[in-house]
Amino acid sequence: MRIVIGSDHGGFELKQQLIEHLSAQDHNVIDMGPDTPDAVDYPSIAFKVSETVAGNKGDLGILLCGTGIGMCNAAGKVRGIIPALCTNEFMAKMARKHNDANILCLGARVIGLELAKEIVAAFLCNEPQMEDKYVRRRGMIDEYERDLTL
Repeated sequence: MRIVIGSDHGGFELKQQLIEHLSAQDHNVIDMGPDTPDAVDYPSIAFKVSETVAGNKGDLGILLCGTGIGMCNAAGKVRGIIPALCTNEFMAKMARKHNDANILCLGARVIGLELAKEIVAAFLCNEPQMEDKYVRRRGMIDEYERDLTL
């Protein structure tokens, strides 16, 4: 699987650890930065990862910052992206199965490495199983996004 990953400085260390973990599982990991733990503005990374996934140059994405909130907010602004901020395995599983989420957002200052690995595994191993009600709800969101004018 092609996994696109990025972080800000708050998520840098956990990102590096997840890249090593995912690469060892033979995933094709595409690191969108940063390359150092120096301060970086999270929106620029969130947009790069999200645009790569939305452009079908990656299967799924992972974004990390201190809480995951900022990355999730920024990723949600990219058309075609369904981000999910998850703090446990059940949330990750449901984000994929019922919401067809394509970007996992994690808070490096909220969860540790072992829990992050479990959340990522739950996100990656579950496929969307969209029953009619979930398709209808997703369609409502997509329609709103398409018709949005400010």
